[in-house]
Amino acid sequence: MSEERKPEEGGSEISRRAFLAAAAAAAVTATAAALAPMKDIADLPSLEEFLRKHYTELTPADKAAIIARISAQVEKKYGVKPNLTDPPPLGGVEFGYALNIGRCVGCRKCVFACVDENNQSRNPEIQYIRVLEMKKGSIDVETSNTEYEGEVPKKDSYYMPIQCHQCRKAPCVKACPVKATWQEPDGVVVIDYNWCIGCRYCIAACPYGARRFNWQEPNIPQDELNPEMGLLSNRPRPKGVVEKCHFCLHRTRNGKYPACVEVCPTGSRKFGNLLDPQSEISNILQTKRVYVLKEEVGTLPRFYYYFDI
Repeated sequence: MSEERKPEEGGSEISRRAFLAAAAAAAVTATAAALAPMKDIADLPSLEEFLRKHYTELTPADKAAIIARISAQVEKKYGVKPNLTDPPPLGGVEFGYALNIGRCVGCRKCVFACVDENNQSRNPEIQYIRVLEMKKGSIDVETSNTEYEGEVPKKDSYYMPIQCHQCRKAPCVKACPVKATWQEPDGVVVIDYNWCIGCRYCIAACPYGARRFNWQEPNIPQDELNPEMGLLSNRPRPKGVVEKCHFCLHRTRNGKYPACVEVCPTGSRKFGNLLDPQSEISNILQTKRVYVLKEEVGTLPRFYYYFDI
C-alpha cells in the first residue's frame, strides 16, 4: 500500500476521508488565497508540499509528481540519479521470516548488508538488525550482549538476531496518532516518511526495539548510496522521522530475497510466502521446533525462530 492508498480502519476513517475528498477542491483555492500574504517568506512550503502534508488522498498523477520530486531531491543531494519505484503488494502473498538460531554464528554480515541495501545513516549509525550474543543455557534476552567483539562464534555463546517482526497485531500501528505507519496486504508494516511527525510513540510501543529515530540528519557517502529505491522502503530519510526493517520490499516484491537473507553465509535466514504450502518457510513452520519472541505480548509476529532438531 503506497502513500495514496492509506488503510481504511473503520467508519470513522472512511468519514474522515470522505470529508477530506469533498473539502479538498475548496481547500486548494482557499489555501492558495490564505498563503498569498506569505509569498515572500523564503521557507514557505509549496502548495504541493502543503497538500502532501495535510491530505491523505493522492491521485496517480499526484503520486508520480511526488516520486519525481523526491527523485530530484535525491539527485541534487547525492549526485546520483535514483531508480525510485513503488512496487505494490503481490496478490496471494503473506511474507514470513524464519531464523535458525542453531546455525547463526554472530558474524553480523546481515547487519552490514542491510545498512548498504537500505541506505541507512553511517554517521550517526542506524542499523535495523541487532545481534544478541547469548550465553548457552540462557533464554533471557535482557542479559544478552550486543556490543561483543572478537572472533565468532564463541564456544560458550549462541546468537540471536532481532529486527522488525512485522506483527499481525502491530502495537506500533495502533500507537501512531497520524496513521503514518500501517500494515500492507502482504504483511509488511511500512512507514510514510513524509507523514511521520517524529512523536516516537511507535518506538515506545514496539516490544522488540525494532524502530529507529533519526535524531540528526542521516549521513550516507555519495559513493555508497544504493540508487535502487522504494518509496516506502529504502529511499533516504530526513531528520526527525522513524524508520525500520521492511523486509526489503523493493526487492521482495520483485521476486528477490531480502539483503540479509542473501548475504547470510550459514543459511540461517529463510524467507518466503506463508500462504504457499510448498514454500521453504511453510515447510519450516510445519516440521521444525518453532517459537516467537515475547509471545506473551500477543503481537502475532511473522518472524520465527527455530532449531534443526
